[in-house]
Amino acid sequence: MSDFHQTGAITTLHNLTRRPLEELEAEVARFAKIRPVTLTLPSLFSELEGDALPHIIDVLKDIPYISEIYIGLDRADRAQFDYAKSFFSRLPQHHRVIWNDGPRMSAIHHKLDAAGLAPTERGKGCNVWYMMGYALAAQRGKVLALHDCDIVTYDRGLLARLIYPVVNPDFPYLFSKGYYARVASNTLNGRVCRLLVTPFLEALEMTCGTHNYTRYLSSFRYPLSGEFAMRMEVVPDIRIPSDWGLEIGFLSELRRNTSQRQICQVDIADIYDHKHQDLSPEDASRGLSRMSTDIVKAILRKLATEGLVISRASLRSVKAAYYRNALDMIESYHADAVFNGLTLDRHKEEQAVELFAANIMNAGEVYFDNPSATPFIPNWRRVYDAWPDVFRDMAAAVEADNRDR
Repeated sequence: MSDFHQTGAITTLHNLTRRPLEELEAEVARFAKIRPVTLTLPSLFSELEGDALPHIIDVLKDIPYISEIYIGLDRADRAQFDYAKSFFSRLPQHHRVIWNDGPRMSAIHHKLDAAGLAPTERGKGCNVWYMMGYALAAQRGKVLALHDCDIVTYDRGLLARLIYPVVNPDFPYLFSKGYYARVASNTLNGRVCRLLVTPFLEALEMTCGTHNYTRYLSSFRYPLSGEFAMRMEVVPDIRIPSDWGLEIGFLSELRRNTSQRQICQVDIADIYDHKHQDLSPEDASRGLSRMSTDIVKAILRKLATEGLVISRASLRSVKAAYYRNALDMIESYHADAVFNGLTLDRHKEEQAVELFAANIMNAGEVYFDNPSATPFIPNWRRVYDAWPDVFRDMAAAVEADNRDR
């Protein structure tokens, strides 16, 4: 069953039959012999001390079809890195911890920075970018998968469903994006997607007209999900933001570099919950406030590359249309929640909409004030052209870090 003809953009693979996990995993294991799977995990050190990541590792250690696991570790000193190596040592798969704050990886970062090739800020996008580079350097996998480290409802089925479309040699898909319902603790979650991305894309179409790019993004059921998988052949050409615009940036690059018929989204979980970010209305550099600003910036910059002219006046119209759309959606979400026996705090929902509306204008000002800024990290093909030994040097740095005791 596919949404391709309805959306004109991407194929949706539904989890209609709740296929037995043993049967699904047996197929994935057979396919993985042809296309070995590399799993990448972007992690803050603090997540090693939480409840989600220890459970994720307990699940992963019993999954035989994963060939290797690379953990990008941020915000860790030497003692914390040593602890991380011990923490992940129970993984039987070939694995490496990439110590992004260590002296060896920092030296690589500084050399890239001197050449104008390094991420401009540290964050999840930067972490993912370095893991992509190391996966290319290691040359072990044919499929690269990624998911977050704060999933409290993690199970084996999530990963098997996520990678199935790209590991199956009979499928044409180069990229698989996970989606799921955001319901937990008896309420609807996923505020940034529900209350920002969806009504913002609608507002752009209302004010700027129908556009292939906004139509493409709108065809994803959960464009901000942190779970995706891809064939390794697409990795060298991906340019991603270093900030919270990572997921939007990935989707934008896939649309540019591949046929949309080679992109799919897949239903990977019946129940999904993870660590929730604070709204942080008092601090624009944190939580959902920063996330919303980064996402709007990523969309505006991408539309500019598509030739769409956005002025301050037109953005004010977009913001007004967004605000009305979002308020209307709150009513729909409230009805949906009540119908399903859930709760929804309309006051908090409207507070989020008010913050997001303000951040649409804040993101616009950042864009207008510096329109020549380079929003994406260079892709690894360009980095390799400028520094042919980068993969060798990165592999040596990671190996040395993981060998040290």
